[in-house]
Amino acid sequence: MSIHSAKVRCILALLVVGSASYSLAPIQAAPADKPVLMDAWRNIFTRPKTIPTPPNTPSTSAKVELGKLLFHDTRLSGPQDRNCATCHQADLGYSNGKARGPGRDGKDLTRNVPSLQNLAWAKRFFWDGRAQSLEEQASGPILNALEMAGNWPEITARLKADSAITELFERAFPQTTTTDPVTPDHIVEALAAYERTLISPVTRFDRFIAGEANALSTYEQQGFALFVGRAGCVACHGSWRFTDDRLHDIGLPASAGSTDHQSDDTASQTSFKTPSLRELRYSAPYMHDGSKTTLEDVIKHYNGGFTERPSLSRNIVQDLNLTATERRALIAFLNTLSSD
Repeated sequence: MSIHSAKVRCILALLVVGSASYSLAPIQAAPADKPVLMDAWRNIFTRPKTIPTPPNTPSTSAKVELGKLLFHDTRLSGPQDRNCATCHQADLGYSNGKARGPGRDGKDLTRNVPSLQNLAWAKRFFWDGRAQSLEEQASGPILNALEMAGNWPEITARLKADSAITELFERAFPQTTTTDPVTPDHIVEALAAYERTLISPVTRFDRFIAGEANALSTYEQQGFALFVGRAGCVACHGSWRFTDDRLHDIGLPASAGSTDHQSDDTASQTSFKTPSLRELRYSAPYMHDGSKTTLEDVIKHYNGGFTERPSLSRNIVQDLNLTATERRALIAFLNTLSSD
């Protein structure tokens, strides 16, 4: 763990304790002895002004243009009947609106389709966190026999036969050391460059955290107070992207036999990456297995509906017992993280 990450987690822990005492009141109504809390939340939840890009694979407009075309190109799949957008649909929060992804064998895959938004800042990818970069992630579905079922020799041959897209590769990778710019590495680099531009829109919460006090209703602010206070949501969702990018066991049923896991260890079969809460309104159903249809179902899970076991995350608040009014306020706040 980096020193920065450890420091942020420590600050979050202190802020959660400090916020718990007024979790039923709007943030502006914080006790006089805690005047700095709102400034602290602004430091954590304010959107960044620039998009990070790997220094060894810097983004360019040509790469992004090529990546967008490849994202929608069925030639990346074996039977040429799927593309990345088949499962990652823009109007559904770059998910697919179903509990799990569709497998080529006619059966559902083991995982819910994760959103692709705001991944330029992510530290790990896939629900089990096995990929360490967007480039590594991009090749996974392409080569997976149950997803796009592609293979690189066939894919590159198809693309090389297209003079128009070959020209786009030459523009995107003018310094290539090979005589042919159409390579697997360049394909995933272009896809990653495009995916880094998929940024969720500014929401009412962003305007509120920037200082526009009336951007959220009093009820929604009460929900925010619960989120950062007694409900403890911020322990895992404490960043502008509302994820810590870490793996946690949140008490869902164990998924033995998952193709995402290479270990028989119980914790590895029940711990999954914290999803972002941005654009939640459009990306249902929820959880790694798509088992929660609505936000009400999600809150019910954390309000005592989880399975207790030794590997359960210490961030889970035991005996939460939110009232019906508190649950509605929390959901009202969560909806402010989605664009109107």
